[in-house]
Amino acid sequence: MCVLLQLSKQYGPIFTLWFGSKPVVVLCGYAVIKEALINYSYQFGARGSLPISQRLSEDFGIITTNGERWQQVRRFTVTTLRNFGMGKRSMEERVQEESRHLIKAIEDTGGKVFNPHTALGRAVNNVINLVVFGRRWVYKDETFLKFLSIINNMFTFIRRPLGVVYATFESLMRYLPGPHQKAFADCEHVKDFITEEINSHRRSLDPASPRDFIDCFLIQANKEKDVKNSEFCQENLLISVFELFFAGTETTSSTLQFSLLVMIKYQKIQEKIQEEIDSVIGSGRLPSFADRLKMPYTNAVIHEIMRYLELVPMALPHKVTEDTNFRGFTLPKGTTIIPLLASALSDPECWKSPYDFSPEHFLDENGKFCRKEALIPFSAGKRICPGEGLARMEIFLFLTALLQKFSFNPTNPTDTFNLDVLRQTIRKGGLSYNLRASPKMEKMNGHTSAKLEDTP
Repeated sequence: MCVLLQLSKQYGPIFTLWFGSKPVVVLCGYAVIKEALINYSYQFGARGSLPISQRLSEDFGIITTNGERWQQVRRFTVTTLRNFGMGKRSMEERVQEESRHLIKAIEDTGGKVFNPHTALGRAVNNVINLVVFGRRWVYKDETFLKFLSIINNMFTFIRRPLGVVYATFESLMRYLPGPHQKAFADCEHVKDFITEEINSHRRSLDPASPRDFIDCFLIQANKEKDVKNSEFCQENLLISVFELFFAGTETTSSTLQFSLLVMIKYQKIQEKIQEEIDSVIGSGRLPSFADRLKMPYTNAVIHEIMRYLELVPMALPHKVTEDTNFRGFTLPKGTTIIPLLASALSDPECWKSPYDFSPEHFLDENGKFCRKEALIPFSAGKRICPGEGLARMEIFLFLTALLQKFSFNPTNPTDTFNLDVLRQTIRKGGLSYNLRASPKMEKMNGHTSAKLEDTP
């Protein structure tokens, strides 16, 4: 990623790279990315080539598709997620309920050293399970753990050099042996499980009372069974659920994992958030998403975590839909475009200290929270992540629920680490680390007391 940023300094905010025999145009800086993805949304709105995702999806679902198929399936997915509570109370209650299970899992560590990766992944994945399957799994369920492992292994493959080689030479790599073949085979097991769930839902479907995403899709498919060119088919349902299952787990859990690193790195930030939690929420209830409006510092820290982490440095490839003149360059129809999101998240024109972790990026001189347009970790325009609202809700609710109950510390008081190095590690292939969680000390009438009981 540093290489691409250096190339932009040498060649400007728009330049061409060659991946094998394929030319790719890279867009750098918030102004250029905004102009392309928002002002020229039609011309830059198509999906470019994604060999790994295309092998998994076979051009169904949302991520790799274009045209009428993409429009129908994406519109339905966004609407259904919203109706099931994205940004509304019902989804919030599901995240809060999962927060209780996450809190209990951390309580069970008894203050001993533990790795938060697994517990966070289970909690985030269970929210998606509730949305698409209508149920959650206990954290020790073997099938649940198996699928989480498959998700982690696939993302590790995508981010490492082998994934880059596969994406560049897909026509050859598809037939060569190697660890990538196991990653794809494991994903087929997940698809088999989803197919079984779909069949079970079909047998028990009550059109008057949909339980989850699968039910809603099946109901719509029945309504459109005689509609010509309807995209509500078994294949689109299978791949849409598969994509939600994968995309809705790894990125959010990694952001939460990095958030805890920030807390143990900057104890004063952790303490200030806890003071805000005590003032606004107290200890008698779980945090609600509306609380963020009264918690400017906490809100600023979470936004800064998303900015600084740059978890998805490059947006998924776009493709030009017609010959386009853009900032003096002629881009032929079909040209692959890669918006470098990291260049917007660290754009010196938009951020006072782009390479430092600073919650003040989102606070005005009076300490009030202020939004920044250049914060685009979920991309922008027509291809913005459809799960952005849910991800933002989960990050806020899970993190504040944890800090309401616990104080997080490194395994050893003398431990030191570099956040810049660790964020790169997360982006490249995930991160494994240990920490300690102890009951948060609450101030009561000038004294302190430890509280660890479950929230009713």
